[in-house]
Amino acid sequence: METTRFNPIQIHLLKMFEYDQSDTGLKELKNVLYQYYSKRMDQELDKLWDNGQLDQKKLDEISNMDLHKL
Repeated sequence: METTRFNPIQIHLLKMFEYDQSDTGLKELKNVLYQYYSKRMDQELDKLWDNGQLDQKKLDEISNMDLHKL
């Protein structure tokens, strides 16, 4: 059987979860994580757009792709 190794972020989050085990805390945490990663994704997409790696033509191509096949 293979042992799972946690990285420092995972260990820190597990320790934090010991303190609040409520459904409300979970919903709030999910929202915070969603906002954090949404902001990071927007920043990365802006960089791609600004340096020309992403444009409307590429977005149109992506929107017509079946992403489940990738």
